[in-house]
Amino acid sequence: MADMGYILLVDDDDRLRDSFYNILSMEGYAVRAASSGEAALRMAEEETPDAVIMDVRMPGMDGLAALRLLHEREPRLPVIIMTAYSTTESAIEATKLGAFDYILKPFESPDVLELVAKALEAGRLMRARVVFSPEEEARDAEAIIGRSRAMHQIYKAIGRVAPTDALVLLRGESGTGKELVARAVYQHSARSNRPFLAVNCVAIPETLLESELFGFERGAFTGAASRRIGKIEQAAGGTVFLDEIGDMPMPLQAKLLRLLQEKQIERLGGGGPVAVDVRIIAATNRDLETAVAEGRFREDLYYRLNVVTLHLPPLRERMEDVPHLTRHFMERIARELGHPPAPVTESALDRLAAHSWPGNVRELQNLLRKMLILGRGAAVRAEDVDRALTGAGADGESAGPVATEDLRGRVRRALREQAGTDVFDALMDKMGALIIGEALDLCAGNRSQAARMLGLSRPTLLARIDKYRL
Repeated sequence: MADMGYILLVDDDDRLRDSFYNILSMEGYAVRAASSGEAALRMAEEETPDAVIMDVRMPGMDGLAALRLLHEREPRLPVIIMTAYSTTESAIEATKLGAFDYILKPFESPDVLELVAKALEAGRLMRARVVFSPEEEARDAEAIIGRSRAMHQIYKAIGRVAPTDALVLLRGESGTGKELVARAVYQHSARSNRPFLAVNCVAIPETLLESELFGFERGAFTGAASRRIGKIEQAAGGTVFLDEIGDMPMPLQAKLLRLLQEKQIERLGGGGPVAVDVRIIAATNRDLETAVAEGRFREDLYYRLNVVTLHLPPLRERMEDVPHLTRHFMERIARELGHPPAPVTESALDRLAAHSWPGNVRELQNLLRKMLILGRGAAVRAEDVDRALTGAGADGESAGPVATEDLRGRVRRALREQAGTDVFDALMDKMGALIIGEALDLCAGNRSQAARMLGLSRPTLLARIDKYRL
């Protein structure tokens, strides 16, 4: 099936099914359609889909019965349930049974496509194995690379903590691989056949984060037409990864503390506690001790989190791993892009090993991707590394002072002409549109590749493409 993902579409309404099939196919997904739950099970047995979109009400086997059987075979398969407003209780029941999410009819195509992208990403995170050497890596796996003493300590810690049900706090700078370590802990745990859901506490607006995590009851706020189950309940029996927890708003910190201490949550607008069974893995790049001292992070939550802590070393503290990371990423990126692997000269490796890498492993990976795209398979030399680090293009011309002065002039002109308006947001949007447009151009329009190049999730990239009307 197509690299973007194979989706199984299940609905007995011929017109809606055909319309949906066309929308998904035009987006680049491989789609198979079934008109009943029984047919969907047969197709899923022939080839496991990456995600399922299924109606609740169908003749014969309904969506809930099909969901149960699908999850008996593949517990980590993301299933999106479609339902009308009159059957929202069935959709809520489906969520409790392990459905990834539900969407109410009638719906808008962009909303469905965004939800599909999120489901596919969640499924990928659950299924893609995390291994500890490039030799073990297969097509469906990602590797944590490092032979340094610091990384061997991380491997030992993962082995010790994964089989337990302990809360784990991952600390380290941005780009050190905290999500990969979180997934490794999940995959080596007793909960590995249950959901793994990741929530970035800064990527979701503060006003929406509470409902995203804990859900809400009907009438909790304007527009809350029905109950919605949050990520914590969706992951029943599984694991929730809370990234950037150091930036969680104070009111939500109290709710999280209750979850950790009492295994209970309360939905927004709810009248009572709801018992939940999830394991929490949290991560932050913040100095929590300073945040506690300054009153930005609850002291009781800090002590509750700071029991099993893994400190991920920055790349500058394990520079002996740079050659191994470089060779691994060059092979992996070449495979993803369909390019021939580019050999890296010893002088180039020396240059890479001399850089301080403030953006850590993520910065190294993005730099190598850029050089591979621009170099088109040619051997990477020391001068190629120098140009990439200074922002020069493939022709060797620097994007430094001239481009910077031109950009500074445009910013100053906008500040003078639009003073008092939302000029900051407007300028940031223009910059964001430029960056994403260039990434899409370099990747020949492939959104998945562009998302990886930018270090964004695919749903985030799709949302910004829509925002900037690209």
